[in-house]
This record gives sequence, C-alpha cells and structure tokens, in this order.
Amino acid sequence: MISMTALHSASDVDAVPKLSARKIVHVDMDAFYASVEQRDDPGLKGKPVVVAWRGNRSVVCAASYEARRFGVRSAMPAIHAERLCPEAIFIPPDFTRYKAVSRAVRDILKQHTDLIEPLSLDEAYLDVTKNKTGLPTATWVATTIRRQIDEELHLTASAGVAPNKFLAKIASDWRKPNGLFVIQPKDVATFLLPLVVGRIPGVGKVTEARLKRMGVLTVSDLQTLDLPALEEQFGRYGMRLYELARGIDRSEVVPDRPTKSISAEDTFERDIPLAETEELIRRLAEKVWISSQKDSRVARTVILKLKTTEFNILTRSHTPSVPPASCEEITSIALSLRERIDLSSSQRFRLVGVGLSNFREREGQQSTLFETQLPENSSEPLA
Repeated sequence: MISMTALHSASDVDAVPKLSARKIVHVDMDAFYASVEQRDDPGLKGKPVVVAWRGNRSVVCAASYEARRFGVRSAMPAIHAERLCPEAIFIPPDFTRYKAVSRAVRDILKQHTDLIEPLSLDEAYLDVTKNKTGLPTATWVATTIRRQIDEELHLTASAGVAPNKFLAKIASDWRKPNGLFVIQPKDVATFLLPLVVGRIPGVGKVTEARLKRMGVLTVSDLQTLDLPALEEQFGRYGMRLYELARGIDRSEVVPDRPTKSISAEDTFERDIPLAETEELIRRLAEKVWISSQKDSRVARTVILKLKTTEFNILTRSHTPSVPPASCEEITSIALSLRERIDLSSSQRFRLVGVGLSNFREREGQQSTLFETQLPENSSEPLA
C-alpha cells in the first residue's frame, strides 16, 4: 500500500530562501539484497535474513527488516549480527543477481526521465522537473515508479520528493519501508529545523559530537552559527553545513557520473599505535570490497589513509599489475601499505581508512546507470 504524506504549511517560511523549481525524486530500494533473497526463496519470507559471508572478519552487506528489529545493520561485523540475532539466516551475497535486478529497476526509471544519477545498485536520484510520461506532478511520478517496481519486480521501494537532492534523500527515509514522503518548497522550514544534525548528509558521529560540544543539537541550532564560525571549525565543509541548514542544495542530478573512488574510514575511540590497526583495516577493506561490487567497473589502485594524533594525514597507495579481484587481495595490499609508514613506534593514530580508485571498465562489459557509494527561484508545487 502506497503511503503519501505532505507537510503542513511552514510557520516560518522566511527561515529558508525560496528554492529552485527543480522536482527531485530519490528512489531507494528497501533492504535490497535481503529483499531479493526473500523474493527468490519464498521460504525466507518473514524471516530474519542477513546477507553476509560468515566469519569473524566479515561484515553485513544487508539485513531484512525482520533482522533489523534485533539491531542488525549493514556494515556491522557479521559476528556481532549473529550475537544480536542468533536465529538469523546468513546468505552469501550474489552480486551478479543483484546487478541484474538493479538493471530491471533502471529500465523502469528510464521510462520517466533520462536524468538519473545512481548512488549504488539500490538507490538513485531522478530529476522529473520534466518527465517523459506527461504525469502532472513529481509525486505522481514517484507513485507510479513504486507501483511498477512492486507489480513488475515484486519488490518494494521507498521514495522522497523534494525541491533538491539533499531534502529528497532525507524524505525517502522518512516512511521506510515501502513509503513515500513529499516535502513541498513552502514546507521546508517546518520539516528541516527540528531535525537532529545527524540527519544531515556528511555529519557522522565525530562531526555530530563536535557540534554537540558547540551546543548544536538540531538544524535550528545550526542556523544560529554564522558562516565564519562554521568555516573555522569545519573548513570547506562549513559552507556546506551553512547551506544545508537553510535547505539549500544547488547540486544537479548528473546522469552517469562515474565513480572516481570508493572509501571507508573510521575514527578510533582512543589513539592507538600502528600495530593495533590491523583488525579495523580488515573490516574497512571488506566494506570497500562490498561497495565496489555495486560498480560494473574494476578498481586498479588500493589506498591506505592514516591520521595521526597531531591530525597529520598520511596516504599510501599501490596499483598492482592485475586489478585486485577479491576482498582478500585488497586486504593484503592495504596491510602491506601499512608497512610503508616509516614513523616511530611511539606514534599514535586517530583514524584509518581504506579506499579504491583508478576505476576502469571491465573488458567486454558496459556500465549500467544503477552501478557506480553538489535557475530561477520558484515555489512551484511538487504534488
């Protein structure tokens, strides 16, 4: 059943500037890998499914909503997921099958617009300011897309409709799973200001903690900080925070934007010596490997990033003669790059990251748009 919600009129519309006339839809498949497994094996329906390789060093690729009720989330260690949900059914990921389903979703999206920007196999932005099917509103387009995915692929998708990408992405998560949420231009302030700052893209746990120490808990609090203060604390990202707090996102939907790099990083709870980074490097390497499988291309370069206690950033990279073809290869290269850090054994590190770059097309294979991990002012209605 499709759920459509529009916000009530903003009480303080002047808190945000008038937004562009764009009509953006963010489509996000619900628990995609796990849902495909449940669809293809009816015996899995209604059961806690975890898509992951078993093992102490494996991470969760996806979890069904039945598993999520136990606290299981993607990217968490698989052994932790098993402790949270002992009854979970673990299934090794089948990216070939997921990519085929993703292409079928893409075919549905292409019926409505050519302006499609993929984020991964299971989500994409659409600019439907002008749509190919002549539907009168963006809400109608999103409703039709979700119905087609349900009827043709027997899967569910959630969608957000808004005047820009930033708001559309937040909206698509508002009624998950299998929901639709609409943010009208005139309602941006009502929606945005009460949100906790952690809902802003790019605000992770570390940034959220820094903002909290500054007395900033909500977007409304964030609006009280002027641009110089934000830039002093967060550098270039300060400008981005300043604009997003006011509902401003000028980035366009860019079709077929090629992925330049994929990376994952984490900050330690306490600064540690280099010798103690292996476990996290292994976990991050697997996360990066899983993300890379959402791309039709192959990455040739492995990158290791470390940040010292003094906030100095060190990077090391290696491009083997043959692109790494497994998680084990990426992990091995990342760990070998660690040996190229020539610092005192007393040096401590606060962050480590693993990345892939230098993407190339696989021989004999064409990319698909769902395979890849910022005008005039108007308040024209979306719905």
